[in-house]
Amino acid sequence: MIAIIDYGMGNLRSVQKAFQHIGQEAVLTRDTSILDDASHVVLPGVGAFGDAMDSLRALDLIAPIQSTVQSGRPFLGICVGLQLLFEESEEMGRHAGLGIFPGKVVQFRISGKVPHIGWNQIHRKRESPLLAGVPEDGFAYFVHSYYVVPSDPGLVLATTDYEIDFVSVAGRQNVFGIQFHPEKSQDNGLRILKNFAEMNS
Repeated sequence: MIAIIDYGMGNLRSVQKAFQHIGQEAVLTRDTSILDDASHVVLPGVGAFGDAMDSLRALDLIAPIQSTVQSGRPFLGICVGLQLLFEESEEMGRHAGLGIFPGKVVQFRISGKVPHIGWNQIHRKRESPLLAGVPEDGFAYFVHSYYVVPSDPGLVLATTDYEIDFVSVAGRQNVFGIQFHPEKSQDNGLRILKNFAEMNS
């Protein structure tokens, strides 16, 4: 069973429907006992980093997230869910994150349009089971104004070019994060969700 963390941030039902479309059971929950029993856990996110962390704290969901990560069960952060995996964000002030990955979240400082919205390519930097079967330089759908800057280059699984190269897929061991929206990324997004669902702890 795949548990999608319901903390009031993100397009939760579209992620749930995407999993169901590929034949995977997925439940929306903030119940810690269900999270503890889940084989896979997903942390989606849309909105501000600080608000998301406040919601996770208010619902006592930080400890279950840390427990899932430490247990070795597959864990996936989507969009702001990727950003929350890092130590801090500069979005609207300085906010501490979950600290699962070393690094920070910064704003695009480019001459082009921000937020970065629309289709763009993901360029694979290292092999990962999350990206198995996804075409090299395949397209995905993005909506974001901030991006992650890992302290450890080994976390970088794929990058995307939007005037600068930013990290669009990160991961280590059982924990992964993607900056784009898989539920809006057609075949490539569904393939990534399928790869995640088929991972074993």
